[in-house]
Amino acid sequence: MKMTNRVYGIIGIKSIMANWNADFTGRPKTTSSGDIFGSDKALKYPMKRMWQNQGEKVLYIKSYKIDPKGKGEEKDKLQPKNLQERYEEIFAPAKLDGKISSKQILSNLFSAIDVMNFGATFAGKDNNISIMGAVQIGQGFNKYSQSNIEIQDILSPFRNSNKDEADASSLGSKIMSDEAHYFYHFAVNPENYNDYTKMLDNFEGYTKEAYDKFKEAALISATAFNTNSKLGCENEFAIFIECKPESKLYLPDLAQYVKFEKAEKNIINLEALNFISSFTNDIEKIEIYYNPYTTQDIKTNLNVEKRNIFTREVM
Repeated sequence: MKMTNRVYGIIGIKSIMANWNADFTGRPKTTSSGDIFGSDKALKYPMKRMWQNQGEKVLYIKSYKIDPKGKGEEKDKLQPKNLQERYEEIFAPAKLDGKISSKQILSNLFSAIDVMNFGATFAGKDNNISIMGAVQIGQGFNKYSQSNIEIQDILSPFRNSNKDEADASSLGSKIMSDEAHYFYHFAVNPENYNDYTKMLDNFEGYTKEAYDKFKEAALISATAFNTNSKLGCENEFAIFIECKPESKLYLPDLAQYVKFEKAEKNIINLEALNFISSFTNDIEKIEIYYNPYTTQDIKTNLNVEKRNIFTREVM
């Protein structure tokens, strides 16, 4: 079913003795002024992994191959697939051979759940396609002012064979933040796909089904993504502000209004968002999901429905 209303919201990610989004030095990503933040890609990747594990078609995710027919050093070497190889893998028997139409490529792209939600930049053979996604996610800034960077030395069981003088095991390091709380703004605008409904047969645009899958991923994908550096990163908060279908309300970056405080447990302060109560005629409903076991209070005067982020029960 086609979705007709816009949604605005915030996704909160907790990181305890973990590294939610590292830069190329291995340290948590920071701005030039030293503020810790996570990119939208850091949030989208666990979502894509969750969808892929559930059997959904996901195009823009790293996958690998070992090519026994490769030439030279590429033979039998593990290497990432290129865009054409990934496309032909998940949309088989489709081939990017120059004979396929842009219309067919678009239809295939929209059948992938990550493209349906986040859009795509597709630079394929004879086809350069750019799709502005229905779901747009901003940068997630850490709102906990007492965050510290921790460096843990790690002893490797192997010596570094690239160093002639190495006669002992090599040392490595694991860099983490002791505690950080990232808050991401997101906006869902189904109107972004209106033009494609006119171009493609049987394409109704952004669907309620696609939104429901995004919403589910926004609530659990970080918690489910337990890699070595991400163990300790969890979904701890999300707010969904659903506009009425006829609404002309457009909201700014909502994450800028969040304050994070510490007491006996965490306090997420949304009082700066109370201005939204002026737009009750435009809003269908507001839902807040949070972890009640680590969060003491959600400060807000908005008319919201609060739910346990794990059980989804109303609190």
